[in-house]
Amino acid sequence: MLLQKPKKNNQCVKGNRLLININVLGSAGPIRFIVSEEELVTAVIDTALKSYAREGCLPVLGSNLKNFLLYCANAGGDALNPWDTIGSRGGRNFVMCKKPQPLQETRSVGRGIPVEAGKSSPSPMISTARKGNSSWKSWLNKSISLKISSH
Repeated sequence: MLLQKPKKNNQCVKGNRLLININVLGSAGPIRFIVSEEELVTAVIDTALKSYAREGCLPVLGSNLKNFLLYCANAGGDALNPWDTIGSRGGRNFVMCKKPQPLQETRSVGRGIPVEAGKSSPSPMISTARKGNSSWKSWLNKSISLKISSH
């Protein structure tokens, strides 16, 4: 007669587990990890931020999960509700980005550079640096658009 050990009922995982990919806007590559499809979107954002920081990815995002939105890459449109489950949209590929910050009251000085009310205009060094940055960005955009339009 064989004696069987009673099975231990460790953590019971509800639902299926999913391997998800989260592309962080501005980062080089996706973050991949396994979650339960019943996991809340807020918990997934929190896990993604911790994993992103642990891997030393750039740009540095911070850890306040209220500052981020998660979008389903396949469904498009609206951001996921923080209290929905991650499996509610049926996707496994997501995009995470920072929420747009509300603009403070600004006034425009010179070349459309916003300056907070009550502050002086930016120094010429900043304007020159911004002008230099915009020239290479515009060159890059033009060169990419030429390659795309030639197809």
